[in-house]
Amino acid sequence: MQNRRFIFGILTAIAFAPIAWAQDKPVYFATDGAAMAGYDPVSYFDSAVPVRGEPSIAVTWKGAQWHFASQENRERFESNPRAFAPQFGGYCSYAMANGVLKSTDPMAWQVVDGRLYLTHSPAVERIWEQDRTANIHLAEENWPVILYED
Repeated sequence: MQNRRFIFGILTAIAFAPIAWAQDKPVYFATDGAAMAGYDPVSYFDSAVPVRGEPSIAVTWKGAQWHFASQENRERFESNPRAFAPQFGGYCSYAMANGVLKSTDPMAWQVVDGRLYLTHSPAVERIWEQDRTANIHLAEENWPVILYED
């Protein structure tokens, strides 16, 4: 059991080091100009594999540009963006559970109770899954604190 804890600790340290802190901590972080690396947020709820959106079918919400695979998906998002946007501003759910901001991989995701959660990588997603309920709870507690701390 101690070996498992030791390995878990090492994996966690590797997964989150080094952390690059954004000066203004943008919500729905977009390194390439599009939230979620251009993936259609609605597609996470409708198919087994997320779909890349088209820059020509886009909307700006919360300071980020969101791309969609179809006009219908864009309209669904516009009618209720919070229903489709990822939790914790699009940052890694597991990192948020640990009190830090970390970018995400749009292919490392889960929909839980109708909410989209992204993680930094498939490896981090597997760690996050081990105690998903507790990790979501911790992330919900940490999110407002992390978002607004100086």
